[in-house]
Amino acid sequence: MAGNIQNRESFLDNIARQLGRERVTHIKRPEWKFQPQHEVLKGATQEELVLILKNHCTRIHTEFYQTTAGQLADTLKFVVESMGGGPVVIPKDTRFKEFGLSELIHVAWPAEDISVHEWNHEIGRENIDLAEQANVGITFSEITLAESGTVVLFSDKDKGRSVSLLPTVHISIIPKSTIVPRMTQAAQRIQEKVETGEVLPACINYVTGPSNSADIEMDLVVGVHGPVKAAYIVVDDK
Repeated sequence: MAGNIQNRESFLDNIARQLGRERVTHIKRPEWKFQPQHEVLKGATQEELVLILKNHCTRIHTEFYQTTAGQLADTLKFVVESMGGGPVVIPKDTRFKEFGLSELIHVAWPAEDISVHEWNHEIGRENIDLAEQANVGITFSEITLAESGTVVLFSDKDKGRSVSLLPTVHISIIPKSTIVPRMTQAAQRIQEKVETGEVLPACINYVTGPSNSADIEMDLVVGVHGPVKAAYIVVDDK
């Protein structure tokens, strides 16, 4: 439910007055002479970005799969089985239906005694408890950074961030069209959404493979504060 903004103009005028200056109503975006961030992977095709993402997955200890929309359900089933099976937790996301996964999630898995919990904001804390008990959390990537192997997840009342943080395994389904070169293009996509008036969640997470840390004597430890394993499934969506 959207809130109402009241007395905004007088509030901002008062701040400017307290600062002893005129109120700034428009800020012009600076034009930097050098912008090397736009040159990295400039002109890379979508197929090249997929290959870059695939190669980088070996560096971030993440399994990589590529499939078609028609084979996505079979691929997801295989990956979940290879990761030890359920319990499974998922966000409430219409893309599971759009990509033909409803039969697998709501019929086939329950028939095999694989429990699936779909995030339900009405039960509050219970969602987090169930995510903590799950073996696998499955998400859809909103934007995917090829250069770093990073998936961008939008969290809201139906997409709790615990889905990607608390289970032992995190599987992210990556629509091929979401893959961009790097952080620069990801920020641009988010800015475009803002400019078109799209309401974005307050929490946007950038997740790169399983959790890990090398803070102590540069010794890499995987699974310190989140999933021990991760897998990406790139699916052709065009």
